[in-house]
Amino acid sequence: MSTTTVTWVTPAAQLPPGQPDINYAPNYDKWQARAARRLAAGNLPSKVPEGFPEQLTGDVVWDGATLAETYDWTYVLNAEQLAEIDQAVAHFKSLGLSHGHITADTFPLPSLHSELRRLSDELHSGHGFFVIRGVKVDEHTREENIIIYTGLSAHVAAQRGRQDHKFEGKLADVVLTHVKDLSHSDPNGIIGSPAYTTDKQVFHTDSGDIVALFALETAAEGGASKLTSTWKVYNEIARTRPDLIHTLSESWDVEVFEKADKQWTERPLLHLLPATDTAPQRVSLQYGRRYFVGFGALPRSADIPPITEAQAEALDTLHFTGEKFCVNTEFQKGDIQYVNNLSIFHARDGFVDRGEKQRHLLRLWLRDPENAWHTPEVLQGRWDQIYKGVQPKTEVFPLEPFIRSAGNKAR
Repeated sequence: MSTTTVTWVTPAAQLPPGQPDINYAPNYDKWQARAARRLAAGNLPSKVPEGFPEQLTGDVVWDGATLAETYDWTYVLNAEQLAEIDQAVAHFKSLGLSHGHITADTFPLPSLHSELRRLSDELHSGHGFFVIRGVKVDEHTREENIIIYTGLSAHVAAQRGRQDHKFEGKLADVVLTHVKDLSHSDPNGIIGSPAYTTDKQVFHTDSGDIVALFALETAAEGGASKLTSTWKVYNEIARTRPDLIHTLSESWDVEVFEKADKQWTERPLLHLLPATDTAPQRVSLQYGRRYFVGFGALPRSADIPPITEAQAEALDTLHFTGEKFCVNTEFQKGDIQYVNNLSIFHARDGFVDRGEKQRHLLRLWLRDPENAWHTPEVLQGRWDQIYKGVQPKTEVFPLEPFIRSAGNKAR
């Protein structure tokens, strides 16, 4: 990333009373000082919680520094496959159906289908991510690009998730959202998520099983997409600071930024998924830093109990360990990146837009019923909010960017 790229633009959200000294932008020195204080105080668990593995193994345990030596994560579409995609676009458009009716059947890819199913296996049982490269964005309209993105994704994971519950003031199942700098909009004091700024995004997960991002355009400078194996980070923390595995697997007060009867839920960030007849023992991480420290126009509510010093250290440990082992996927225009949101967490470098180079991603939250991991009971309510009851006739695919409710102070 260029040294001229601005990393932090948005002023830090105000800390609520009693909250530890921690903001959305991680501070390495504060992290080290906090860790030293807690270690000096002693009485920390020396082993991981009962039932949790000492170390995890498998293809998803990788180090970004050496990953390219053993795994080529970029699947480049050839001319025949691109022609097949164009034929599928024409076929779907001829049906006269709404975009919610895009499926593997209505967007047929006779030759490419088996490759996309193999890549779904890679998501769920392999390295946990891949990139499809070669879609020619400039040769298609915005609507056609959305059809291509949704159509390819339907072969990777058939189920689309709800990312917002309203659109243009009306109830709707918004299944496609835009990730773009909207901080210049008027008014600009409503943004409570870094997705709509040029800020660096720290390591986090989204919601749901699979996060897919389609690059309509990249930034003039910066904006690199960073991925890290949750399992690699787990192994490092379990080896060096097993007490923090306790912290992560205990209950946290997670803010709910959308309007709700209660503005927070209680759940762990780290989940143990026991072995079954068809799946090995797994762990899953689900968290976003801003839900505990706020961001921009959405500070953490003073009505929610403040996080603890142990939790503050755990948040920084996740981020800085994630940075240590991450890989840059070298996002290019036309790339579609698919990530197993249960085994990989992600971040983004800050960026600068200039002229025609305005970073603009489309996002889908997906689930593949054939390959899906077990959903922990404590997360089932959230998963139901995403996937339950979404029907083709209710799905909305906005053509233009907007600030979704969970990142909008004016919601």
